[in-house]
Amino acid sequence: MGSFYVENFGCRATQADGAAIEHQFQERGLQRADTFSEAEIVVVNTCTVTAAADQDARAAIRRIHRENPNCQIVVTGCYAQRAPEEIAALPGVARVIGNSHKHHLAEIASRSFVPITQLKKQNADESSIFVSEIFAHTELLAAPVFDAANERTRPNLKVQDGCDNRCSFCVIPYVRGNSRSLPLSRILEEVNSLVDGGYREVVISGINLGRWGRDFTVAAERKTLSDLIRAIIQHTSLEKLRISSVEPMDWTDELIQLVANSTRIAKHAHVPMQSGSDRILRKMHRKYRPWHYREKIEKIRAAMPNAAIGADVMVGFPGESDAEFDQTRRMVEQLPFTYLHVFTYSARPGTPAASMCDQIPIRIARERNRVLRELAAQKKLDFMRSLVGESLEAITLKACGDARGIPGSSAALTEALTDNYLKLRLNQDLPPNRWLSARVESVRDGILHGEALSPAAQLTRYNRS
Repeated sequence: MGSFYVENFGCRATQADGAAIEHQFQERGLQRADTFSEAEIVVVNTCTVTAAADQDARAAIRRIHRENPNCQIVVTGCYAQRAPEEIAALPGVARVIGNSHKHHLAEIASRSFVPITQLKKQNADESSIFVSEIFAHTELLAAPVFDAANERTRPNLKVQDGCDNRCSFCVIPYVRGNSRSLPLSRILEEVNSLVDGGYREVVISGINLGRWGRDFTVAAERKTLSDLIRAIIQHTSLEKLRISSVEPMDWTDELIQLVANSTRIAKHAHVPMQSGSDRILRKMHRKYRPWHYREKIEKIRAAMPNAAIGADVMVGFPGESDAEFDQTRRMVEQLPFTYLHVFTYSARPGTPAASMCDQIPIRIARERNRVLRELAAQKKLDFMRSLVGESLEAITLKACGDARGIPGSSAALTEALTDNYLKLRLNQDLPPNRWLSARVESVRDGILHGEALSPAAQLTRYNRS
């Protein structure tokens, strides 16, 4: 019996893959080590969405080899799929296993798997690299991801992988393959299992979540994201379902009304925008125009006045002029966003945008990033202040620890997350993993502060025997 450790980088989908890999090792009788320095096999599960992500992975590999030189380092994930020979050349790397072979990773790492397709590494054993054509890949790794920092209260379930879009800046389709969906029956099974385990909120996610169900080969079985959400509400007793990022064109009127009208669906919409410039959106090969996007956001806000509405925005795309950036800035300013994820464009090898002329100097792109982040911070603060005096639903996460043992202290005791995706600190000492109603009393240090309403009654209402 050996030991293993998985170190994950990147998005929720990568975290979900890491959870599935852990399950593979445990099925083979290996034990999870507490740290990479104690493990015999260390899996580095990589991201490659930016050059910085690649750099972080390389730094981690070097650190692991330096601190645990006797372990077997196995590198997998999107960077491994994109540039396996580059990674294999790093000191200490024993195996490079791309996304194409990730579903057999534990078997390969334990040297009992014979690869179907493999690339050869110069001056090394030919079976050290396991990568094949990703678009022939049909497997979908799925295992709930638990956030240990939040007392394991909000598991994330990946229900879709891959992407059929071809945005000019994005390498993800080339390292994750075509869109593919987890079957509805399997999703319901997973959600019911989580509910039986005592979890009260589940987040569903995917690389292109809005395309869930469109790839099923039998026409009669093809579904939409709205079908999936409706099925989870009808066939499970889950208290709260949260939906991660969904592309603008997939926020249909049906989906908006479904989220707005159900008390069991979190009032939260993450809608990638990328740019407010029509010309830049076209160069990005995005499938909507600024006016389409604006219409979607306005419909979501009209249906859900207190919803969290977030977006991904990219700055510094090749050829983005000052005027086009200002179009993005003004669109962000005008729309009712409550938070933003702002990204500086990073050229990815093999993508159309990487070979475009007029690459933006990094100093200009970083300044644009700063402008949007400051604007987003102000919009978030304004939104939080608008909620003072309101009652919100929230799930308790963990004790804050800053006021324990202090009689009469008014400092917050319990950290919670509101239905509309804001941090909330409560002045009562409450157990984790409980939904309750709370009154917002103030905003301090960028966090809501408040008090649970009738704690005993609320805990009775939401607690399952």
